[in-house]
Amino acid sequence: MASRFYAFMLVALTGVLGMVSPPDLALMVAQAQTTQDRKIEADRLFNQGIQQFQISQFEVALQSWQQALTIYREIKDRLGEGQSLGSLGIAYFSLGQYDKAIESQLQALAILQEIKDRRGEVSVLGNLGLAYSALDKYDKAIKFQKQRLVIAREIKDRRSEGQSLGSLGIAYFSLGQYDKAIEFQKQRLVIAREIKDRRGEGNALGNLGLAYDSLGKYDKAIDFQLQALAILLEIKDRRGEGNALGNLGLAYSALGKYDKAIEFQKQRLAITREIKDRRGEGNALGNLGNAYDSLGKYDKAIEFHLQALAILREIKDRNGEGSVLGNLGNAYDSLGKYDKAINYHLQSLAIAREIKDRLGEGKALGNLAATYEKLNRDHEAMI
Repeated sequence: MASRFYAFMLVALTGVLGMVSPPDLALMVAQAQTTQDRKIEADRLFNQGIQQFQISQFEVALQSWQQALTIYREIKDRLGEGQSLGSLGIAYFSLGQYDKAIESQLQALAILQEIKDRRGEVSVLGNLGLAYSALDKYDKAIKFQKQRLVIAREIKDRRSEGQSLGSLGIAYFSLGQYDKAIEFQKQRLVIAREIKDRRGEGNALGNLGLAYDSLGKYDKAIDFQLQALAILLEIKDRRGEGNALGNLGLAYSALGKYDKAIEFQKQRLAITREIKDRRGEGNALGNLGNAYDSLGKYDKAIEFHLQALAILREIKDRNGEGSVLGNLGNAYDSLGKYDKAINYHLQSLAIAREIKDRLGEGKALGNLAATYEKLNRDHEAMI
């Protein structure tokens, strides 16, 4: 801070000495000091936001960063402005407000590119990729992550390189390209272990577990998730811990061990509510609904699915909403309430077609056909 103030004063003095009266010079010095004091306050608020975010106080962190942003704009500190906008984007993302997250990150990206902050650009590109992934816009997510990967390798930022590889793995996983997902996660795991990034190592292990789960290799999936959980507990990453617990629940569900699955999903649900992770909460509720459905407890399943549906609509997770609607349709079908089942399956079908989810569309059509058949409406089942 001192060197930056000195440089400003040197320019001010050499540029105006002999052209202004002593009172004008005194005023400039006072203004410079005021600017420096304001910067100190903005920096304090910015760092306070980081500390609050690290203990999952996302809403409070958001307020601190908004206050910092106001001051940085007032004193025309472009770097501080860009960093605050990027941080706000992360806070909005953590609160499930993905459109706001993208808006903040795009503003941050423009500033950081303007001032040629390559490291900051890397961070913002990655965060944009994550936000688009959360909105199921995977092609856009992959585009931003690949841009990030190029810059990270160019500036030899191994941590960001690893994070980009992991995020690419997640995007390809979401597109159903599991072998490609595993390839990227293994590259990330190597880097995380090399640079002793325990959080990155835990995330890579968890994502490998998910990919193997999707390939039907459940024992391998559980092994990776348990390794991930141990690391995330060690570093006190509550969000990561919740994700690992939820993923273990999914693996045990796939093995038909529903009581164990419910136990893990309930642990995840408690954590998501504690840290206000709305997307995680919706997923945990939906997974609990699926587990109770598998146990034949359809009323309980419906109760959890309806709670999940409310959250997924709130955060505009259209893919998740479509899946839950289909699960509600299946539960009502099992209770013999076919008209209600058809209504939910039709809503699920409409969303699948809207977001061009061909797999979801196929499931919805199959579910509709099965329900129509039970109503002896075979002509509609054939459509």
